Amino acid sequence: MRRLMLLRHAKSDWSVSGQPDHERGLAPRGETAAPLMGRYMANHGLIPDQAIVSTAIRTRETWRLAAEAFRQKPLTTYEQRIYEAEPDAILAAIREAPAAAKTLLVVGHNPGFHEMATLLVGSGDKRARAKLAAKFPTAALAVIDFDIANWPSIRPGAGRLDRLVTPRAIGGKDD
Repeated sequence: MRRLMLLRHAKSDWSVSGQPDHERGLAPRGETAAPLMGRYMANHGLIPDQAIVSTAIRTRETWRLAAEAFRQKPLTTYEQRIYEAEPDAILAAIREAPAAAKTLLVVGHNPGFHEMATLLVGSGDKRARAKLAAKFPTAALAVIDFDIANWPSIRPGAGRLDRLVTPRAIGGKDD
């Protein structure tokens, strides 16, 4: 069994006019939501063995703030090809994850994450699946389980959505 967790970056800061998209950091609301999500993950045993994080500033900051909740920070790689990527590129990065990583966290962006999650999920709680189909808010966490032996075996529709957690659901704010 493998567990994939998709964490969308927290709310980004649009206050700097003309700033390149890749360089945008987090808004104050994002700086609050990221550690909230990290604490939720830690308190519920959702500890990744490995994290793959987009190279954008806002994803790096989201991961840095969320990871503060873990006693031991998981091995982290920064991956340019998942920056604002299509689902195929995200899936390729997942398939290359180390075999030792039973629980993998990917921190990235919409619309690719929303498309990726809905592509991978074939079963799970109906209400959670309906929420996921409607929206993948900033700082949301999708936890998807797969009955596979290794990451190269991951396939569309094979995942079971364990949960979709948003900051609002645990006391914060969503988009």
